[in-house]
Amino acid sequence: MAAEIPGDQGSRPTITPQDCGKSPDEDSTSHCRPATKMSGEMDKPLISRCLVDSDGSLAEAPSKAPKVGILGSGDFARSLATRLIGSGFSVVVGSRNPKRTAGLFPSSAQVTLREEAVSSPEVIFVAVFREHYSSLCDLSDQLAGKILVDVSNPTEQEHLQHRESNAEYLASLFPTCTVVKAFNVISAWTLQAGPRDGNRQVPICSDQPEAKRTISEMVHAMGFMPVDMGSLASAREVEAMPLRLLPSWKVPTLLALGLFVCFYAYNFIRDVLHPYVQKGKNKFYKLPVSVVNTTLPCVAYVLLSLVYLPGVLAATLQLRRGTKYRRFPDWLDHWLQHRKQIGLLSFYCAALHAVYSFCLPLLRSSRYELVNLAVEQVANKSHLWVEEEVWRMEIYVSLGVLALGTLSLLAVTSLPSIANSLNWREFSFVQSTLGFVALVLTTLHTLTYGWTRAFEENRYKFYLPPTFTLTLLVPCVIILAKGLFLLPCFSRRLAKIRRGWEKDGAIKFVLPTDHILVEKTSHV
Repeated sequence: MAAEIPGDQGSRPTITPQDCGKSPDEDSTSHCRPATKMSGEMDKPLISRCLVDSDGSLAEAPSKAPKVGILGSGDFARSLATRLIGSGFSVVVGSRNPKRTAGLFPSSAQVTLREEAVSSPEVIFVAVFREHYSSLCDLSDQLAGKILVDVSNPTEQEHLQHRESNAEYLASLFPTCTVVKAFNVISAWTLQAGPRDGNRQVPICSDQPEAKRTISEMVHAMGFMPVDMGSLASAREVEAMPLRLLPSWKVPTLLALGLFVCFYAYNFIRDVLHPYVQKGKNKFYKLPVSVVNTTLPCVAYVLLSLVYLPGVLAATLQLRRGTKYRRFPDWLDHWLQHRKQIGLLSFYCAALHAVYSFCLPLLRSSRYELVNLAVEQVANKSHLWVEEEVWRMEIYVSLGVLALGTLSLLAVTSLPSIANSLNWREFSFVQSTLGFVALVLTTLHTLTYGWTRAFEENRYKFYLPPTFTLTLLVPCVIILAKGLFLLPCFSRRLAKIRRGWEKDGAIKFVLPTDHILVEKTSHV
């Protein structure tokens, strides 16, 4: 966050001055519906190569373009000015040192002193930090009756320290102005590259509906989507949004890490500690790669099963209650909402397992074991070929590749850009049907890996069963439950419930006899 001038806000991702062109320009807006509009170009980056490589000038804004003022000359102010000009607005920038900062802005933006910048526009973007709001008090008479758009973000410490939001504090300093909180969740890069490359939503809150409507029109004109968050009292919540670090990933990530630690410790005891204690063999060299590679598929498999377990629990609850109009328990509701993140983490672990497996032949330990096996075979003059093991490995690897390919398809279709191109039935087919196929393939992959090892006494080290037997528990329960739900006595009742039927209710419901309509019923 580098500000060009103390007091001017340079928030969001940093941008070099060269990225923003050079030259000044001035003035602002009394109404916010742009007189000119770029046709079909709103999603394209506003700063092109020619802008950076040449003199940095943009086309002159039309003389009748709505005027908008910006107080501040930091990174965000420069990106905001560029976006506004590209959206058909005339921009005037107020700076305490206009001569030094003029070259950082597009030529269509007029850079001048703050007093001159706020004189004519009716909408002023305040792009300075909270601690510098008081420096604007000298402009209170000129700002009276205008709309101030606060784009600032507090730090985590400031958010906890102050009870009132930045926007509410700004409103208290300028009671004669209308303060609107907006654009604080949009980065400088998104303003430059266009909403296609970033979040399109812009939360807006203010105590004046007319001011919100004005700023909403500007948001639309800039190619974004305004979201009404209510009164200015909601500004604290809006300012907290950029402070959250992947909130929907916290629980799934902790779950994956917890599973990894547990399975890693379990595999360490079986594969490293047991040989050392029982036979005095040093197997600690397996810790960096071999034990990790044994742990990753366990985590991936369990996480994948946890994606589809809440759906089974939800269907069971609906069958038991005889209605879909009762809320699920909070823990189940949150679990259902985190299925996407859990599934992506499952794919990530599976992909890492595939990479680690390809690297195993490159390990020096693997080479030594292979040479020792060859020497032993030559010494004994034996022909080592076990038909059963050959077939097992062929099937095991093939099922693993198929499972990973299906998981890749699930991961790709979960991306918003792909998911938005699918209708509901297509998305449900991929995520529900193909997802269950992936679970079945992974189960077969695990069973083929285990083969008869679960029944061999020497596989139970310290009386601990092989790791793969532990991972099979939840997936087998899910597959069994899914099979039961396919029985007519359960499937028809569940389809009726999901179409609005209630047990012991006043609604008389007859399920269509056409099985195609039943198949089209949405699933949990």
